[in-house]
Amino acid sequence: RLSPKSCPLRADVDSFCLRPRPRRTVCAPSSCVLSQHFATPAPTWADSSDSLCHTTHGSAPTIGGVPSPPSTNVTIPDTSPHAAFIAALPKVELHVHHVGSASPAIVAQLAERHPGTVPTDPDELTEFFTFRNFNHFIERYLDVSNLVVTPDDVRLLTYGVAMEMADQNIRYAELTATPYLSVLAGIPVEAFVEAIEDGRVAAERDGGVEIRWIFDIPAEIVPNASAETARIAVEHGPDSLIGFGLGGPEIGTTRPRHAAAFDRARAAGLHSVPHAGETTGPQTIWDALVALHAERIGHGTSAMDDPDLVAYLVERRIPIEVCPTSNIATGCVTSYAEHPLTAMVEAGMCVTINSDDPHFFGTTLCREYEIAAALLGLDRPGIGALARAGVDASFLPDDRKAALVAEIDRYVADFETAAG
Repeated sequence: RLSPKSCPLRADVDSFCLRPRPRRTVCAPSSCVLSQHFATPAPTWADSSDSLCHTTHGSAPTIGGVPSPPSTNVTIPDTSPHAAFIAALPKVELHVHHVGSASPAIVAQLAERHPGTVPTDPDELTEFFTFRNFNHFIERYLDVSNLVVTPDDVRLLTYGVAMEMADQNIRYAELTATPYLSVLAGIPVEAFVEAIEDGRVAAERDGGVEIRWIFDIPAEIVPNASAETARIAVEHGPDSLIGFGLGGPEIGTTRPRHAAAFDRARAAGLHSVPHAGETTGPQTIWDALVALHAERIGHGTSAMDDPDLVAYLVERRIPIEVCPTSNIATGCVTSYAEHPLTAMVEAGMCVTINSDDPHFFGTTLCREYEIAAALLGLDRPGIGALARAGVDASFLPDDRKAALVAEIDRYVADFETAAG
């Protein structure tokens, strides 16, 4: 079993100088411009949260003369006026974790199979998923990971997660799995891959949701996880594997440390999608861009602290995988009012909306769209533009992107017509 307390994290800091290089465009600029759909005036909100991360992201600075979002009297309504529209809107999700998407029902079922740390009572589970800080979240995440110890557990988890995505009208998801943790738990890598594929294929058949995999390095496990995850991805990854990531804590686990693993994965044709700037400052994002050749940035909440980085991300159209509720729940952002999402959009950055570990944080992708729409003051076409931005930032083939964008546009147009 895994314990973050026993992980030998080394708190060294590497620094890289940025040298501009050509990049493939991942997100079309036109799809990332949401400001034309802002409501006037933007709604006001109220929320508060204790921050326990190494780097706390408060109100974003002014970037290029664009003011940061309001930071007082901000309230998120329990029911969004756009809830029905968002629920039926065709969506993609790009930053969502396999184990972190386990519903309470799935967690309870796994806990009954493997009694121990994780409770099965719903009220006790609610308390279990209340986090003191980011490290406490990692502890709880590993506790749930420790319940997935057989191929049948993996299959149950995968099918259940994917079918819940289908219920939210998620058409396509790039789901992050962490095979190294399952291998440590004693599941042979071949059996793990067979089980996730069984669940994925069955959910696509039964629910119509298309899943592609990202294998990520658990940064809390050093030193073997990095090279071993790359080996698993390259030597055992299924055809549905499209990306290579890096999750877990950022403090003490610098991005350049994992460069060799990312080089091997990229050489095998996998896309680079590390977390960066979630619990640390913008230098971590620079390191992800330079050392890991990141094509998207997971979280990236500290990007707004560096105007040069913002300019670089805007110029290169590098998408940011934004996860608002996750950032609040782990204390990495103090409140919704202080979340940098609005400042990112107003600065011209390409953003996508995601749920990260939805059931750990009591959210769904639909709810994250409701929150983003409210923070940004979006109308229905603006919410549709947000969905298109997710498609454009995905690694779908161009023809599939075009088909999904057309489906989103038809849905928005039909809804607007019906609404009068």
